[in-house]
Amino acid sequence: MKKFFAKVSSYFQESYNELVHKVSWPSASELSNSAIVVLLASLVIALIVFLIDISFENVMTFLYDKVL
Repeated sequence: MKKFFAKVSSYFQESYNELVHKVSWPSASELSNSAIVVLLASLVIALIVFLIDISFENVMTFLYDKVL
């Protein structure tokens, strides 16, 4: 059982060391720029999906009016 706890302890120590010493964290401005890019991309994709939805609705309404 001691081996198990030693392995778990070692895992947490290695994880901490990697997060503190090896990971390069983005600066506040880089993070802000990335968030803006993601927001704009999400809005563009939402607009495209909205336009496709409206188009299909109009096509289906036209077809239903002609058939029925």
